[in-house]
Amino acid sequence: MNKKKILFIMPSMFIGGAERSLLGVLDTLDYEKYDVSLFLYRHEGEFLSYLPFKVKVLPRIKEYSTFDVPIKSLLRSRLWRFGLVRIKGKVCLKVRSCIDKNNYGVWASMQYISRSLQHLLPKIPGNYDMAISFLGIPDVLLNKVDAKVKVSWNHTDYSILGPDKRYDREIYSKLNAIVSVSKPCTEQFLKIYPEFEDKAITIQNILSKDLLYRQAKEKIDDMSRKKDEIILLSIGRYSNAKNFDNVPFICKLIKEKGINVKWYLIGYGGDEPLIRRKIEEADMQDYVIILGKKENPYPYIKACDIYIQPSRYEGRCVSVIEAQILNKPVVITNYATSGSQLEDGVDGVIVPMDNEGCAAGIAELLKDPDRMKRLSENCSKRDYTNAQEINRIYQFIL
Repeated sequence: MNKKKILFIMPSMFIGGAERSLLGVLDTLDYEKYDVSLFLYRHEGEFLSYLPFKVKVLPRIKEYSTFDVPIKSLLRSRLWRFGLVRIKGKVCLKVRSCIDKNNYGVWASMQYISRSLQHLLPKIPGNYDMAISFLGIPDVLLNKVDAKVKVSWNHTDYSILGPDKRYDREIYSKLNAIVSVSKPCTEQFLKIYPEFEDKAITIQNILSKDLLYRQAKEKIDDMSRKKDEIILLSIGRYSNAKNFDNVPFICKLIKEKGINVKWYLIGYGGDEPLIRRKIEEADMQDYVIILGKKENPYPYIKACDIYIQPSRYEGRCVSVIEAQILNKPVVITNYATSGSQLEDGVDGVIVPMDNEGCAAGIAELLKDPDRMKRLSENCSKRDYTNAQEINRIYQFIL
């Protein structure tokens, strides 16, 4: 039997929710039936070593590493033309913003950078039955891949991305499917692009329980606990979306209620200086601890008492699901897609977004050990791996 060929396209394998989700997909695929390749723009990232050995990682193509390299570095290298067209992309976006009187968001910035580079990028080698752009702008998928079926993945609430809708429509009209990781994400996408209703589908994040439990056994020595201290944990990029800059004030409000907590933050990103400044402003240096980037966050989840996702917005947060797989009580804020993340009061708790409401909700749970125990027990009875979702991927190439 000839195997069907599948190609995944990904920027890199640095630590992140989308990257962990991809590992879950790759770990679940049937390699007896499918020949799976992965093309990375950059052969970098802590998760490279976790790729299943049966996945064929395609050779590096240096031109694809130019998407997020500083423009100054490109201009001083043999790839100076890529720096020039990146500048052109930025200028075009500013002109478009002025014409439309619209402050486009991060997605539009990525769109214009990617679009400006397309004519300089070589084709990705090979012929495939299906190709999937798993993260980011899918124009490389459209323009540089030879595949019978082309699918793009959306990992967040599209309403906050600020895209250039004309450019999106141009690309999405030529793809076979647009996948979102939760029903609310699909609904938000369709509010903006109702004309793609026949292409927009939901496939929830797939996670490998065996891999997660195996990694959770690793010993750690940088999460200390004093007598009667309650350990809180949050994981995510240090960015506006994750709302970690408000954690020091939320933690202070919890402590003012007489609860002895210490809150650890795992991740990395541009907001780290802001978070550190907020820690000092709240005088929480001993109680809000930045652990930084962790290749393996699961021992920390296993060691905490409660996992908290205080985000301003999410698609479907992988870290929350991983905490549930490890049977931890979970608290999330009431972001737009929170209802698709957990069943409030059953396998987690949804609290208000504002600092006072968030702190009150967390404190209420911490004062009720029996409720925390019930949340954990309910998590242990559920399957959060979504392994059955792999069949929805197979359906594209039956």
